Amino acid sequence: MRSQSMSSSMRAAATGRHTSEPMSSPSDGRYAPSPSGRLHLGNLRTALLAWLFARSGGGRFLLRIEDLDAARSKREHERTQIDDLVAIGLDWDGEPLHQSARTERYREALEELRRGGRVYPCWCTRAEIRAAAEAPHGPLPEGAYPGTCRRLSDAERAERERSGRPAALRLDAQAAQVEFEDRLHGTLSGVVDDFVLWRGDDTPAYQLAVVVDDADQGVREVVRGDDLLDSTPRQLELARLLGLPQPRYAHVPLVLGPDGARLAKRHGSVTLGDHDPARALSWMAASLDLGEPGERVSPSELLDRFDPAALPREPTIFVSEE
Repeated sequence: MRSQSMSSSMRAAATGRHTSEPMSSPSDGRYAPSPSGRLHLGNLRTALLAWLFARSGGGRFLLRIEDLDAARSKREHERTQIDDLVAIGLDWDGEPLHQSARTERYREALEELRRGGRVYPCWCTRAEIRAAAEAPHGPLPEGAYPGTCRRLSDAERAERERSGRPAALRLDAQAAQVEFEDRLHGTLSGVVDDFVLWRGDDTPAYQLAVVVDDADQGVREVVRGDDLLDSTPRQLELARLLGLPQPRYAHVPLVLGPDGARLAKRHGSVTLGDHDPARALSWMAASLDLGEPGERVSPSELLDRFDPAALPREPTIFVSEE
């Protein structure tokens, strides 16, 4: 490996000390894993890209732990994820934010929407939602929730309340049409369905939490996998209704397994438990046209080479060599 000097941010990553210098930039970004298992190389490549987008624009890079699912979220997974991010040379600003500590903040946002008359209870089971989504329902996209419980009469709603089945809370989105510009995909638009804001188990839903968190943390550019493109109109509309800043977006291509499905543990050796971090980073760089196959690189070197406009637009197939 060629010798290289380390920037202060790289030294922070290597030692586990993370910078917290106050700054504000249109490139302020984040990475937000759920601590339900070890990150695979596709997750780590997305984290690297989010870091490159933020740092290349002089922005902050934040780490958020999306641990709302108490049953699946484990502290040991969180520690391993953080260790793996450090192992490939990434750093971040400040301490990680934990969603599990922010329930009251999410409840405040929910109540604001409720006061605006945009929240209603939903008692639909998953089977009922699937059946309803299969029927044609106007301007909404295929598979969208058609607002079944929004149309209940007072008597029907009272009957469901008496059943004792816990209700989720949905946004009355009024089939809003949302257009946005993506850094990689260009101009896109989508119709927003009535999505869940608060789950029946009294847990904030992902869509509400992520919008509130991005605004509160000052995230101004969201870089994430392009499998989340469909969530963007929902989140932009929710930010608008709450009067929160709307970030810009860059949805990056995924890493797929040999079967063409999104990379997962079932594909075998896909984590840093199976691969040397330096070799894994080398593979990520080559897959993004930022390095030659087998070239050992550091994040700071990749930062010098990074050009968002030159990124591949197609997914990468990962085939383990180990």
